[in-house]
Amino acid sequence: MKLSVNMFTTLDGVVQGPGAPDEDRSGGFDRGGWVVPFFDDALGRFVDAYFQQTEALLYGRLTYQIMAAHWPLVTDPDDVVAAKLNTLPKHVVSNTLTDADASWQNSTVIRGEVLAAVRDLKKQPGKELQLHGCAQLARTLHSAGLIDVYRVMVFPVTVGDGKRLFAPDAPPSGFRTVSAETTPTGVTALVLEPVPFAAGGFAVVDGSSQIS
Repeated sequence: MKLSVNMFTTLDGVVQGPGAPDEDRSGGFDRGGWVVPFFDDALGRFVDAYFQQTEALLYGRLTYQIMAAHWPLVTDPDDVVAAKLNTLPKHVVSNTLTDADASWQNSTVIRGEVLAAVRDLKKQPGKELQLHGCAQLARTLHSAGLIDVYRVMVFPVTVGDGKRLFAPDAPPSGFRTVSAETTPTGVTALVLEPVPFAAGGFAVVDGSSQIS
């Protein structure tokens, strides 16, 4: 399976608390819920489409507990996202949860060597192992070079301080844009694949500025 990171982000790079004011107040964050004014049918169709690719789900503890408190209550059989989340295998990275705490159907706890466990999951057949949210875990997997696909939905709003997808000390990476589309509310939905980092410069040649 490919490992994909699927993330809502503000224009200034914050990924914390997208869904509700009280979703994640860690670090004193008080500007949650910034996704809601921009969520329309076009973005919903994009989200539904990438959920069709998932075979299993990967979470950090905090995001798992946030999702587990909400999605089991969504029983609409026509809700593509709920159907996937509530039935597919879910793997939560935590050294504090017990198996009994992982009460969301078809959930298991990953302890100890997280990167080795993720590598093993990626060896299983199927389309995608998907990570949704979980900024800290996403940064760890990015640094280890384990992420194959990034789906980043950029919302036209800034919120200041908050958790970000890429840490300041993250290893540099280039990205190939697989697709990019903008919804009527102004959300840019990007699908990106990592490629080696490259840099260049400009030089003046015969009076013209050219890439060198």
